[in-house]
Amino acid sequence: MGTLNDLFDPDRVAVVGATTREGAVGRAVTSNLLDDFDGDTVPVNPNYDEVLGTPCVDEVGDADADVAVIVVPPSIVLDAIEACGEAGVRNVVVITAGFGETGEDGAAREQRLAELADEYDLDLVGPNSLGIMSTPSGMNATFGPENALPGGLSFMSQSGAFVTAVLDWANDNGIGFKDVVSLGNKAVLDETDFVDHWGDDEETDVIIGYLEGIEDGREFIETAREATQDTPIVAVKSGRTSAGAQAASSHTGTLAGSDKAYEAGLDQAGVIRAESVDELFDSAGILGSQPLPDTDSVAIVTNAGGPGVMATDAVGDADLDMASFTGETSDALAESMPEEANIHNPVDVIGDADVERFREALEITVADDNVGAALVLAAPTATIDFDELADAVREVSDEMDAPVAACLMGGDRTREPKQKLQAEGIPCYFDPARGIESLATLAEYRDIKAREYADPMSFDVDRERAREILGTVRDRDDNRLGVEAMELLDAYGIPTPAGEIVDSPERAREVAADIDGGVVMKIVSPDILHKSDIGGVAVGVEDDEVADTYEDLITRARNYQPDATVLGVQVQEMVDLDDGVETIVGMNRDPQFGPLLMFGLGGIFVEVMEDTTFRVAPVSEPEAREMTEEIQSAPLLRGARGRDPVDVDAVVETIGRLSQLVTDFPAILELDINPLVALPDGDGDTNAAAVDVRLTVDPEELDSNDPDAAEPDTEELDNV
Repeated sequence: MGTLNDLFDPDRVAVVGATTREGAVGRAVTSNLLDDFDGDTVPVNPNYDEVLGTPCVDEVGDADADVAVIVVPPSIVLDAIEACGEAGVRNVVVITAGFGETGEDGAAREQRLAELADEYDLDLVGPNSLGIMSTPSGMNATFGPENALPGGLSFMSQSGAFVTAVLDWANDNGIGFKDVVSLGNKAVLDETDFVDHWGDDEETDVIIGYLEGIEDGREFIETAREATQDTPIVAVKSGRTSAGAQAASSHTGTLAGSDKAYEAGLDQAGVIRAESVDELFDSAGILGSQPLPDTDSVAIVTNAGGPGVMATDAVGDADLDMASFTGETSDALAESMPEEANIHNPVDVIGDADVERFREALEITVADDNVGAALVLAAPTATIDFDELADAVREVSDEMDAPVAACLMGGDRTREPKQKLQAEGIPCYFDPARGIESLATLAEYRDIKAREYADPMSFDVDRERAREILGTVRDRDDNRLGVEAMELLDAYGIPTPAGEIVDSPERAREVAADIDGGVVMKIVSPDILHKSDIGGVAVGVEDDEVADTYEDLITRARNYQPDATVLGVQVQEMVDLDDGVETIVGMNRDPQFGPLLMFGLGGIFVEVMEDTTFRVAPVSEPEAREMTEEIQSAPLLRGARGRDPVDVDAVVETIGRLSQLVTDFPAILELDINPLVALPDGDGDTNAAAVDVRLTVDPEELDSNDPDAAEPDTEELDNV
């Protein structure tokens, strides 16, 4: 799409649909531009000679504009878009509603709008947008009630009402913005385009967003990763999208609600996720004003013991550390503080402290190389002047390389000192926990900047064999495959136990005879998902018992669900579960982010324990390894209570091979390998075994990506 500089920094803005009618959007947009915009505002409306005292032109082609703001009725928006394209106006903001959000007719109109934008190479915001702002030029091309204050935040929102509410609040709190955009329906430009633009914008210190959905999750991840190397991104993600009708047919689908995809995707993108508006602006404010800490160690200087303990608890909750002072620091504090003071972290200068005692304690602690960040926490007393304390904190902060936040706990006495600190870039709060959480945001972004992103894992695989196996769903009544698709895993190099699916007791005996020791036998039916619940699994079956066990399993299945499709019985080599750890590797395809991988503790209790972690595929080797380290039961993999550690490398490789499989085949809607038994490391082999698999396939998607699929009948297409 290219740069969006012309969109946010135009010389002339045309308002197509400008009017003098009171209460009209066209009047509000024109008025806002005329009030503050440094450039020229050109009303476009053939029914007026002038609008609000400004000469009006009949057509957008007469405006010689860099940006056109469309506020005409929906029935003529497309004509206006085409006129912009013909006139060479490449930047368009469509405020008009009545498109995809209104139903079938509106959706068709929005599709045509997108086609016109592509035809004329337009950078188009909306439709159904509040508009855009850019404070360096004073441009307020919205119908909101007020302009933004200048600042270093660039803000995008899918909700126009959220924009107006945030700006009203921000203006009251002295928070400023560089650019603001109401995304609207995102028919052309979406969140990824603005992240791409602001990531290269030297005047944008922090990108913030309110998102209800992401159009292309993988593209967003790649773009945000690039942007966050220089510019932090903080976003509130609200709402939940459907994970698809197939979600309940696999463990992964059951556990991978759509928000899991956003949680994983935003983390992989390097986006800091906020849970509230306060958290959004706490994070954005400190990221835009304070340096990043060298360590996670925090020093607290306070005149109040109770709030100091609250702040200490918050440090633990935020996964930060309380700084351990050097002997020199402790000695200096002991010498300068009263005997009753606590010279250990948190430093309590006690209730009778004046500003100078606070200053001295702060100077001593922040000089300690073990201190990565500091929180100054003060409760009102007769001996403290908050205004003077704010000056002292600012002066010490100016000499620090580490970040500092403040908590002034009080009412009216703290209002002006708080504003003074914030004006100097020092965040100030009432609640100590908010101060600590803000410092934690700096540590999180420091780690994001330090990330080194590796390429996705890639292996030599048999794609054609995999395609053949997936294609077997075309001959079935449903689109689910079970253990009969174990060869799919073999095609992608995922190790499986020896075995075969059989349809007679005699064949069961033959297969079992070729396997050393007892075997596992399982009923094979796409309609029976929880085989162990109906006694559909037999373990340790000896050769002389195989035929009878076959008959017994078939009978159990028929009695449990007479109408079930029974494909036979799987006879499989036994895997030593006593020495191994049952894990699960799965995938559920998210509408926005695509294949969402899951890894966790497996077996029959996966949905009860829910000890899982997620990543958007394709994944790199470090990402796959992180998945094995994040689950609560990770100590089991490393060897707990005298058990031998398992071959984690084999598990990591399996995650990588599954990642490649589900990326190669978008037709796979969901897939579970449960259990993937992780076995002890030690014999040099690949010590993991995929014991069971089930998946759901979209045959139409499989055909659309099949180079060998028959070409469609062109005559039939002409009649569609």
